[in-house]
Amino acid sequence: MVCDALNNVRRLSLFHKEAMLDILGDVITFVAKSLKSPRSAVCKTAIMTSADIFSAYNDLIIDSLDPLLVQLLLKSSQDKRFVCEAAEKALIAMTTWISPAALLPKLQPYLKHRNPRIRAKAAMCFSCSVPQLGAEGIKTYGIDKLIQVAASQLSDQLPESREAARTLLLELQNVYEKFHDLMPAATVSEQPEMGSWENFCQSKLSPLSAQAVLRVTSIAREGLVS
Repeated sequence: MVCDALNNVRRLSLFHKEAMLDILGDVITFVAKSLKSPRSAVCKTAIMTSADIFSAYNDLIIDSLDPLLVQLLLKSSQDKRFVCEAAEKALIAMTTWISPAALLPKLQPYLKHRNPRIRAKAAMCFSCSVPQLGAEGIKTYGIDKLIQVAASQLSDQLPESREAARTLLLELQNVYEKFHDLMPAATVSEQPEMGSWENFCQSKLSPLSAQAVLRVTSIAREGLVS
């Protein structure tokens, strides 16, 4: 019966999404409860339902996202492969359909979660979402804020977190250098922190963090050149 109800939610999301707008909060509560089910079939159906809700309602669910997000991060971190894979697909749908400006603040607390596997999945989502801001959006959001987040993940316990941080740092470096190249020379001389990528990192991070970030970005750049 629960699976039937979830499949009805999927159909409505895909074909008649306006019919659920008034009860969307209650529907999300029901789906989040189903994500906790010990029955794998129910859990997987709830995960797929979450993905359909993301694609249908986008930012309309942002105020109700937390219960879904925490469960999807948990499910994507567990050992049951088919549940884990479904949860990862749902997280990709989330980063695809929910605007990064709304999603990033929701993800950020999970980057410091005590469970390293949840931190890793959150870092991957964060890294996927940031590029969707676009260069102007990243500049508006704050490259300095984002570089601090990425730098903190470089020393994380799991390689997934570290790889997500490296990917994000390369994106930030490209955006920074794009804007730096377009800036008048007078502006750069008046604002030293807006100089080279190296100067920027050193002005925004602790010496150890700046060193780690520059090591990652310089190695990647050397690899591209060679």
